[in-house]
Amino acid sequence: MTRSVSQVEQYEKCPHQYELQRLKRVKPRPAAWSHQGTAFHAAAEMYEEGGRKLTADQVTELFRDDYARLVNESLAEESNLDNWMTAGTDGQSDIEARYVLGMEQTRAYVQWAGEHEPAIWKDPAGKPGIETHLTADIGGVTVQGYVDQLVERPDGSVRVRDLKTGSTKSKFQLQTYGVLARKVLGVEVNDADWYMAKTGGLSRPVDLTSVTEADVADRFVKMDQGVKAGNFPARPGFHCRFCDVSHACSFRRG
Repeated sequence: MTRSVSQVEQYEKCPHQYELQRLKRVKPRPAAWSHQGTAFHAAAEMYEEGGRKLTADQVTELFRDDYARLVNESLAEESNLDNWMTAGTDGQSDIEARYVLGMEQTRAYVQWAGEHEPAIWKDPAGKPGIETHLTADIGGVTVQGYVDQLVERPDGSVRVRDLKTGSTKSKFQLQTYGVLARKVLGVEVNDADWYMAKTGGLSRPVDLTSVTEADVADRFVKMDQGVKAGNFPARPGFHCRFCDVSHACSFRRG
């Protein structure tokens, strides 16, 4: 099976959640924040692929249409907003708040990209490094990742960039993507960063110069072995409040 960073981090947090969602196929509860992030990424991707020729109004319209589509699809499957995951007081207000926030973040990204003009790396065929799908063997495990952006640096190296609409960041994700980019694309990767939509700017760079394939392989190997061995113990805790399959879990807390 092909593994990913999200699989590893989910399994490490709670193997039982991994089992419920990925093996038993329990339907996750919808969340407006998930749709906000998906729509933001799609709008930013189209803006970059179009050579940044779209206006801020056009890009926010892309966000609006995609967000509305995703929300409506979820409402068709789960119309009871009490069953939605929410960071607000209720599902309806959260949907509305995420729409406003997403529109603001999308517009801010267009403004930021227009001002700073990051140089998107291109492969020999001229394809830009946007939402680049990379797959390689890491420690005997097939690993894949979708890199939001590959940015060309003045020294000829490539920086891995992940776009974040929330606050949760994963250095392991950037480290894995750096290893994948080196192996698959043959480029030099010395660092990585996040574009933080909450602040409308970049994080501090994460140094990847000393990160090797062996450094990230261990976690993929342990997770892969655990899944194949059928080892899915529950690890209830505070994170249960944010688990989208907790409704099917008898071990949940909160």
